[in-house]
Amino acid sequence: MTLDNLEREGSAGAVCPCNIEVGPPASTGERHAAGVDAIVAANFADATKLALISVDPRGQIRFVNRAAAVLFGYVREEMIGRPVEIIIPERLRSSHARGFARAMAGDELNLGGKAVEVYAIRKDGAEFPIELTLCAWHDGRKMGAGAVIKDITERRERDSRLLRLASQDLLTGLHNRSRFVEILKIEMAAGRPATVFIVDIDGFQDVNDTHGHVVGDSILQSVAVRLPHRLPAGAEVARFGGDEFAVLLPNLGDRAAATAVAEGIREAFAMPFEVGGQILDLSASIGVAVSPLDGDDADELVASADLALVQAKSGGGRALRMYDRAMRNEANARRALRDELLRALRSRELVLYYQPQVHIASGIIFGVEALIRWQHPQRGLLLPGAFLPALEQSSLALEIGWWTLDEACRVAALMNAASPHAIKMGVNLFPAQLHAPHLSAKVSEALQKHGLAAGLLELEVTETIALHDDDRSLEAMEMLRKIGVGIAFDDFGTGYASLSSLQRYPLTTLKIDRGFISDLATKPRDAAITRALIAMSREMGLETIAEGIETLEQEAFLHSLGCPAAQGYKYGKPMSFETLERVLPQLCGG
Repeated sequence: MTLDNLEREGSAGAVCPCNIEVGPPASTGERHAAGVDAIVAANFADATKLALISVDPRGQIRFVNRAAAVLFGYVREEMIGRPVEIIIPERLRSSHARGFARAMAGDELNLGGKAVEVYAIRKDGAEFPIELTLCAWHDGRKMGAGAVIKDITERRERDSRLLRLASQDLLTGLHNRSRFVEILKIEMAAGRPATVFIVDIDGFQDVNDTHGHVVGDSILQSVAVRLPHRLPAGAEVARFGGDEFAVLLPNLGDRAAATAVAEGIREAFAMPFEVGGQILDLSASIGVAVSPLDGDDADELVASADLALVQAKSGGGRALRMYDRAMRNEANARRALRDELLRALRSRELVLYYQPQVHIASGIIFGVEALIRWQHPQRGLLLPGAFLPALEQSSLALEIGWWTLDEACRVAALMNAASPHAIKMGVNLFPAQLHAPHLSAKVSEALQKHGLAAGLLELEVTETIALHDDDRSLEAMEMLRKIGVGIAFDDFGTGYASLSSLQRYPLTTLKIDRGFISDLATKPRDAAITRALIAMSREMGLETIAEGIETLEQEAFLHSLGCPAAQGYKYGKPMSFETLERVLPQLCGG
């Protein structure tokens, strides 16, 4: 007898333990017996301390027992006929609606008989944790669903806090890192293969910054629910901290099978997350390591998966990478290089070189671009390509970036003191600097320290860096423009910027990438693009600088296209300030 049957008899009922198909119509005697059974079941339902509830295909409550009404703070009649959403927190209702619709459509949700821990809400608006066991049935005419509900507030409070801190992530209820590694050690000590997946949510920091930590925490809780249902039986799931999760699959040592599981994890992010009325599209990057090939102890295997994740994130996210030993060699080399760079900064081995920027028509200098070099004691003068990739991925980028800004402002002040006319200093920003909350304060401090007018400093960012974090980049640039500092888009045309981005950002200069310049005379398409960029920049009131000018022919062609300024070997290679001082009178037209 289902709850729907009992309700049609005018009595209370009990939640069915499994899916039920009701047979042919009963005889009169059978209906009488069913009625007696219904009364017994109704009495049992009201006697139990378990909260029982059932809903119809529309999601409206058809039955609650006494314990359920008391649990949620209602009189029983207040709940009957109302949507079940009255006991579901608002931030979780859209997810519930999708799941309920699938259940009523006959989809298998793999939840029948499984106890899950979620949050419910009382009549007075108070949220509390419950343990929920669901089931669905079909009575020959329509679907129905019911649940057994336990209030687990006391159970959670009764659990030892120390034990939970030692083994459980408090936000999601998953294992924490310590417990995860402990389980992995047990598996590996038994000589069984294992695969570790490290999962990182792409752009999660932006979610926190834009929508707040309450939404961010709800996203993490949603991921903690989605992940286990995408994994094979026996999988262990943990939250390592922040937006990083880990999955352990015992007895899996095959890379092809591990890749298939990882793709399933990525599919868990295919459906948008709906939290607090916000619809958020998120993706994940995954690093995978398989024992014993990628590590013969737990710590090494986790470290290998971490290295694979770094590779997955380095390409912009939405990627899956399997560990290989070259990653460890590369990581060790990067770490050693970063340590050496820190020593180089302390030992004043890092220096700035300066490349002139000139007006094409007159050949007179109006600016220079500061370019970092490393005067290595053994390897000689190193160009940025030899060390910037390792630097940009480390916290050292900020320290070296602030040193670069300060040194460039110092030299700009000296240079302008020796020049008959103003000369602008261009300084490239690291991504970490553009996103630093105190960027404008640091810039103002450097300007004031060296007595440099804000209009003589122009900060250069690549379009890719700016667009990677659109809103934060825009805010940073607007603050810089308020203090009078110029903003240049460097290497324009090589990234993904749309023309609308030129309107969105408060730019002062557009630098056309050298890739369009080298074959201007022989490649009509390059010439057409360059001509269009020059015209567009002029119409928008931006200064235009063509990079990579090496020959008279390139200079003449650019001049014919209306390009006002250029930078390249034709006017001077990057040079030390001492060399710049010597040639400055000539470049100034003296």
